[in-house]
Amino acid sequence: MYFLQLIRHFITFYLPLFRIYALFFIRRWDHGLAVWKYLLSLHFVTLTHYDQPMITATGFDELKNTVRYLEEVPFDVTRKNLYTADELYEGFCLDDEESFQNCFDNKVYQLYKTTGRHAQIVNEMLARTLHDYCIHTALARFFAEHDPHRCVGIMGGHNLLRTDKMFREIAALSKRLTELGFVMLSGGGPGAMEATHLGAWMAGRPKRELDEALETLSAIPSFKDKGWLSSAFNIISRYPRRKKYVSLGIPTWLYGHEPSTPFATHIAKFFENSLREDNILTLAFGGIIYAPGSAGTLQEIFQEAVQDHYLSFGFASPMVFLGKQFWTEEIPVYPLLVHLMETGKYKNLLLSLSDDINEVVNIIEQFSQRDAALAYQ
Repeated sequence: MYFLQLIRHFITFYLPLFRIYALFFIRRWDHGLAVWKYLLSLHFVTLTHYDQPMITATGFDELKNTVRYLEEVPFDVTRKNLYTADELYEGFCLDDEESFQNCFDNKVYQLYKTTGRHAQIVNEMLARTLHDYCIHTALARFFAEHDPHRCVGIMGGHNLLRTDKMFREIAALSKRLTELGFVMLSGGGPGAMEATHLGAWMAGRPKRELDEALETLSAIPSFKDKGWLSSAFNIISRYPRRKKYVSLGIPTWLYGHEPSTPFATHIAKFFENSLREDNILTLAFGGIIYAPGSAGTLQEIFQEAVQDHYLSFGFASPMVFLGKQFWTEEIPVYPLLVHLMETGKYKNLLLSLSDDINEVVNIIEQFSQRDAALAYQ
């Protein structure tokens, strides 16, 4: 009798779990272990005396539904790599802007909106968590190949137009830094973020070609304008990337209405914006350059200031403010930070203010050289 019960338990309980385990183990063994343990901890099963059912009929149905949900969501909950623009925009046709509605990125965003920014469905929460964990581990692999101390972030407004002088300056600055061996990082969206990755994409090419690309893009100034995405892909096609230059964009489906820039060679797109924001600021060990922006940029300034104040990673990174008038008059954050430093409210901040991109490059380079010298002491 006991032997028969064990067989029944194996068929009704362990075989479904092994199916789940196989789903994840084949692609990600570490996820297989984690998900198996997670499901065991849920209310799906009741591990009681051997003569009691180990899984109820309702629990078994829920277990099957979870597996089915993880298999059917439009995104891969076990992916190993960061996204590329081609993957995000799979299904998008350059000659048909409306085809964006059918591309992978938009399908995921529509599911995100339908199920809610803070999903109340446990299966959706599990799927998003697994996905974001995959992206987090993929970032770790990226920085196993690229020195985070040579990673520089540029923060700035998503509404910055392609026709704006600052857009051109950010692109030129990013191009210079990329050519010097830095990996440029941004929030991966439009505006100042697009300018960052455009400059990195054009690294290794003459200034004339960057000017040509900027002139072409200026015909469609805003990401809200029809043709914005197609124009970016046209530049990518016209000016193939020099292989040794890469950049990292970290967008989020929270702002899915703002398209991710395809100029980023590696894209770490998260569901949870808190994870995204933390990664943007903690990965740019080489410093952060703040171009004019609004609420999001201000949040990033003070979040970075906290990290530097407490030396959360054992050192402080440069905080470089690009645009003297903007940061001292329009939004006078720079004098505020200086005052807080002078009065001891903040410590360890490495503050700089400039209108000259050559000066900004020198600040970043000098810090990198000093950082490298300390590492070898």
